[in-house]
Amino acid sequence: MKIKGLVLFIAFSLLSCSSAKMVDQWKSQETGIYQGNKVLIIGITPNLDTRKMYEQRLALALEKKGVNAVKSIDFFEKSFSEAKKSQEQLSEIENQLFEAGFDTVLFTTVTGSENKVTAVQSFNDMKNTFGSFMDYYYTNQHVFYQEFSREIYQIYHTETALYCICPGKDRELIWKGSVDIVDPQKAERSVAHYVKVLTEELKKNKLLIID
Repeated sequence: MKIKGLVLFIAFSLLSCSSAKMVDQWKSQETGIYQGNKVLIIGITPNLDTRKMYEQRLALALEKKGVNAVKSIDFFEKSFSEAKKSQEQLSEIENQLFEAGFDTVLFTTVTGSENKVTAVQSFNDMKNTFGSFMDYYYTNQHVFYQEFSREIYQIYHTETALYCICPGKDRELIWKGSVDIVDPQKAERSVAHYVKVLTEELKKNKLLIID
């Protein structure tokens, strides 16, 4: 295989495998192992299709690990996300969750985005074996003068927060993780990568997914 082709193959493979990456996280020092009885998944986004896709994939992934997970899009009425809620309304919703047996809420939202620029150099075909220093230098000296092409891609910053809404306690933040999604051109693939990263971190932290 040509070196140039090999380099491009590796680059695209790395990009596709790392479109979602955990960049920061926090866990309550008071929390060791946390296994909720019933978890409500809430994807906070104005895009209804993306919300459905995310909640469905995450609920399925958690259910496969033995977690009782419910999608908010199934639990709440359609009008739930159409208007802002006051503190009083949120308290009423919390009571509804208590009555329905929920003790855990898992929120995910986009917190921001930014454009990144990277320089990409075109590599010379180096399939041949050069017989001398002169041959090698002569063939590759153009690299000194070659301009770099610019590629612009977008990064979305997201956050997932795990709350305990146990009776008799204030809403308690158990864990929070920040995930960056790189150049999410295909929503389905990005959501799949996000769910994979999230469930792996929950398992490592002994949260919800307990072996």
